[in-house]
Amino acid sequence: MADAASLASCFTFDDISQASARTDGSDKTPVLKLIRESHAKGYDFVCLPLTTPKWRERWRNMCIVPSASANDTDENATAEQQAEAWRKAPSFLHEEVTISRLDEAVPILVMASDWLQLDSTDDWVRHDSEIALRQEVAYASYLNVQTVILPPPRHRSQVASYARAINECLKSTTYMNFSIRLPIYDPAVFQPKESPPTPPSATSVSSTPSAPSTPKIVTPRISTSKSLKAARAPEGEINATWEMWDIIRTLCDYNTRLTLTLDLTPPLPSNAGILNRWMAEPVHHIFLPASTFIANVKGYPVLPKGTQSFLRNSMAHHPIIIMSGVSSGLHTKGGESAYAQYVRHVEKTSSAVQAAMTAGTVEHFAQGYQDYLQNPLQPLMDNLQSITYQTFEQDPVKYRNYEEAVYHALMDWPDSDHIVICVAGAGRGPLVERSLTAIKRSGRSAFVYAVEKNPNAFVTLQGRKQNEWGDSVQLFFGDMRHVELPEQVDILITELLGSFGDNELSPECLDGATRFLKPDGISIPSSYSAHLAPLSSSKLFNNARMSREIKGMETPYVVMFQNVNILSGDGGGSQLFRSAKLSFHIPHSGIMHGLAGYFEAVLYGHVGLSIHPHSKDRVSKDMLSWFPLFFPFKEPLYLPSNSELHVSIWRLTNERQVWYEWYAESFLPVFNAPSSPEHSEDASGDGSFFACTSSHVAVPSPVIDAVDAFPSLERSELRKSGEESPRSTAGVIKIGQTSLHNPGGRSSWIGL
Repeated sequence: MADAASLASCFTFDDISQASARTDGSDKTPVLKLIRESHAKGYDFVCLPLTTPKWRERWRNMCIVPSASANDTDENATAEQQAEAWRKAPSFLHEEVTISRLDEAVPILVMASDWLQLDSTDDWVRHDSEIALRQEVAYASYLNVQTVILPPPRHRSQVASYARAINECLKSTTYMNFSIRLPIYDPAVFQPKESPPTPPSATSVSSTPSAPSTPKIVTPRISTSKSLKAARAPEGEINATWEMWDIIRTLCDYNTRLTLTLDLTPPLPSNAGILNRWMAEPVHHIFLPASTFIANVKGYPVLPKGTQSFLRNSMAHHPIIIMSGVSSGLHTKGGESAYAQYVRHVEKTSSAVQAAMTAGTVEHFAQGYQDYLQNPLQPLMDNLQSITYQTFEQDPVKYRNYEEAVYHALMDWPDSDHIVICVAGAGRGPLVERSLTAIKRSGRSAFVYAVEKNPNAFVTLQGRKQNEWGDSVQLFFGDMRHVELPEQVDILITELLGSFGDNELSPECLDGATRFLKPDGISIPSSYSAHLAPLSSSKLFNNARMSREIKGMETPYVVMFQNVNILSGDGGGSQLFRSAKLSFHIPHSGIMHGLAGYFEAVLYGHVGLSIHPHSKDRVSKDMLSWFPLFFPFKEPLYLPSNSELHVSIWRLTNERQVWYEWYAESFLPVFNAPSSPEHSEDASGDGSFFACTSSHVAVPSPVIDAVDAFPSLERSELRKSGEESPRSTAGVIKIGQTSLHNPGGRSSWIGL
């Protein structure tokens, strides 16, 4: 299978020790033996810890000093001297590492010590953990290791310290990739309790470093009533993991060498909206232990429905699946190979993978172009090359729908001996050909005018007229805004739509071409609308800012979306207005990196074209000619759960250019608590602080997510006494905004 997900076998230090006991002359080291055996079983990579328990023991003896007593003062002083010497010149002993040869390091993913506490609440533990991590990274770099999987953060209060340490590692190496292992978990599985900072003598360090397990993540608690705590929705707990990741990657400046290893050990939440946010993140590895699998009725390992669905959707990104504990015999049937076979089955049944392998689909056509930024066409300034025309002409769906629209328009036209059709912007002639086919199907008598401004394409049109069309077509060379036809036409056909509807100057061109059309004539398309949606994608954000110039972040790009998450789909469309202000409800917290632009068009009657995610499969499935438009933001905008996003966009023009400007601001709904009667006059009326009302669930603070503080409960659940609560007014407070993008068309524009 082309571009299939890769499989990696995960080993512990115990596995390495067991391999050492059975190593024969064919393998020089136990690690090489494990690599050879893994490849023989069909694995692509091997994942193993970089260090042994001896390293952890030495580090503890040096850095975790017990409380001093009369009997061990000298011993502690010696340990402190050793620690100071190590801090000045960190280094390993041979027995403290699992690999020491280049041929061992090439095909493996190494895991940094999972007992390191880069976000410890103890300053010295945090300091020495960072030194230890830099030591491990330096040794991995010495062996040319390409990827290091890092232990996860554990304390929300110190996640910035964790991020700063990772950023130092990124700066110290120029080629190495770092992947942070993070869990997605159901809070019912883990019940972490906030504990006070522990002294160095009691600092928690994992007691089983050879077997990686999902860590507990300690987050600050929000004080709510007992009834609310009991009914708390799980989103707040799950948000904590993603929000820690967002802090880390932000402090590391969205470094492209920093990725995610998503740990699927715990059960996944049932809320698909929460899980979709990870599709917009750089998830390069998925950690999948045998314990995640459950036994089916025959005893074979299968994944729970939620995990299965998430993994199936993730296959579009071709991750490396790290299989752990699959040789432990946890399930009675199938053996070790059953786990890999099941993962391959999930991949084969992924709709994204199936579409990419099916000829004629958008996914198959766009392979290699996913998340690739392309500048839109300049239809009036530039004359397209023949290869560009040829690419668009490979789209059978678009031209089939155009033919159907022309056919139905001809059938609906009153009886006439002379129906005149004009194809304005004929290119190399595909719409002319489809129009002639529709005429033949309808049995109507019609004649076609073809107008084209590209002098090179006009040569092709002349050849086709001579060899194929004959006297049924008359050609006119020139710009449709200025060419004169001998008569007005009954049906005007154009192909001027861009990814955002009007971003390829359709209104300007049609303003000049509609003079061809009789007052009662038919225009194909008859109408179209543009649509926007807030979008999250760290990959697109990084691609847009790659040039480090402001132009890159103020240019709308044509993109085949893949690593994206649409944060809200309940906004509206703009019916060819020169400006629009749209509102979106954000159900789940996320980072907005830009706006996704789509269009829908009615060609004639019930025949149309669409790239809108909600209607494209129904209207024009597998249409290839248009990818969506991406309007990037210079700075990411954080949107809490249950917030509101207001987007303003303008389409502006002067005598030479057309350009877009865009801007967004975010709000959080709040309840304006009812005041006492003597202050009611001040609390209501036109003088209210809040600018507008909101129908969404409201919270008292913009600092926390709405779902965290007040889960979606019926009012009857909140009013146990049965008494009517005092009436409160709802409003919103502003919590963020972007700058105005592309003012005056300074970075991007379409030439007239």
